[in-house]
Amino acid sequence: MKILFLKKKYTYPLIIFLFSISINQYYGYIGILPIDSFLIFNSGFDLLNGFYPFKDYWTIKEPFIDLLQALFFKILGVTWFSYVLHASIFNFIISLSTYFILRYFKLSADLSFLYSFCVAALTYPTAGTPFSDHHTLILCILSLYLFFITIKTNNKYFWFFIPFLLGFSFLSKQAPTAYIILIISFLSLIYFSYKKDFSGLFFSIIGLLVFIAIFTFTLLLLNIKFVDFINQYFLFPQSLGSTRLDWVFPLEFKRIVLRFKIHYFSIFFLVFILIKCAINYDKKIKIEEVLIALSLIFTCLAFIFHQLMTINAIFIYCLIPIFFAFSHIYCKNFYNKKPIKILIISTLLISSTHYFMKYVHSRTFMDLKSVDISKAIDAKKIDKRLSNIKWITMFYPEHPDEEIENINFAVKILKNDTEKKMIITDYQFISVFLNQYDYSVTRFWYDFHGYPSIENKFFSYWKNFVIEKIKENKITKIYVLKPLHGENKPLENIFGHCLEKKIFSTTFYKIDISRCNI
Repeated sequence: MKILFLKKKYTYPLIIFLFSISINQYYGYIGILPIDSFLIFNSGFDLLNGFYPFKDYWTIKEPFIDLLQALFFKILGVTWFSYVLHASIFNFIISLSTYFILRYFKLSADLSFLYSFCVAALTYPTAGTPFSDHHTLILCILSLYLFFITIKTNNKYFWFFIPFLLGFSFLSKQAPTAYIILIISFLSLIYFSYKKDFSGLFFSIIGLLVFIAIFTFTLLLLNIKFVDFINQYFLFPQSLGSTRLDWVFPLEFKRIVLRFKIHYFSIFFLVFILIKCAINYDKKIKIEEVLIALSLIFTCLAFIFHQLMTINAIFIYCLIPIFFAFSHIYCKNFYNKKPIKILIISTLLISSTHYFMKYVHSRTFMDLKSVDISKAIDAKKIDKRLSNIKWITMFYPEHPDEEIENINFAVKILKNDTEKKMIITDYQFISVFLNQYDYSVTRFWYDFHGYPSIENKFFSYWKNFVIEKIKENKITKIYVLKPLHGENKPLENIFGHCLEKKIFSTTFYKIDISRCNI
């Protein structure tokens, strides 16, 4: 038995490592959604070469992920392998962390492995490449895990590090990080009050101040104006808040309840046990267990709310194994009924298999659900550095070769034009492989969601930012390669009728702004 235990102790983490890395490396090479697939690829390369967010281009999210990608490129080279590996490493981190946190809560090695295996299958393989929602979800869950360990051990020094994880998460994406910050902060204050010991709060505040100091120093070091960071990362996204709420309402039963029924079911037993213990005044359940259960319940609801407000495909199915795992732990400790545990495991296996096939294998997150992946072609026809990518997109589902021809045609013209120019495209790998800075004024082109539309109160600030960057970089020529997923007429609402277009093809044209009064 001791030999078997030792085998599991080392074998299970090794299997999780190999599986979580390899499955994401596999799916990271299948299918392309240009606006998402190449976003961090380009911005990581830009940051590596001294072009910074907020300062050199407009951005509303994920500077921390860009920094990480720049480090991956620095260490492993600017390749698709190192790009996908970035996502794979985070898939491994959340999977192995889940395994160890479940073992910490005395769940058996076999069950901890099962739940973690499902997490690995459902988390990053949906996208395959680095993406803000996935990084943020992972960092938020890691923050919760650290919160659990901190209140279980009452280790004052752990409180110092929680603001760092939440800070990195916030610099990946503001929401749902803000919700998790509120949840952890509220429950932490309850914990401090109950224990009548606020030393942990002191260490949390110190950790927060240190994180803010490091971030502020970084802005000063990179000569990034604080006002640009505030406007782009805080104020403009907040101006979209009321509009995003429109996507939550009206409260439709099918969209809000049935679509996330397994999520609700995964926390049902946590709610049930809390109510049962409260009614029976069960003193066996400690304040720590109550706060952990509440944090899981609130987190589930927060992520569902966030998913309803996002424009991306559903990505939170990976949370189901985590919530089921803790439901299993709480049932084992406070309602030890074998049929309930069998029900939890059975639902986990059925739902994980279903969501894996529907959202991972079919590449639904990449908008390829109804696309025949077998028609994909090797992306080495664009550039050998994209070798082994099965290239197919939602724009050319039947003829990916036509899309590649359009890209190659544009690349040839861009390569021959050695002058300074702005490149507007969702195929952002082009400037990377040309080893040219694209001088794009925004990190991604998506009207209204990515930068202010003309009706937005921040439009004047955006317009001034665009003109300032064009003048600063002495740009007179702008190339546009379509399709653009979120923009039909880039820059036209800023420059109006003074723009002159030279059409090269149905998908590629050049804008001359030399006649514009800027």
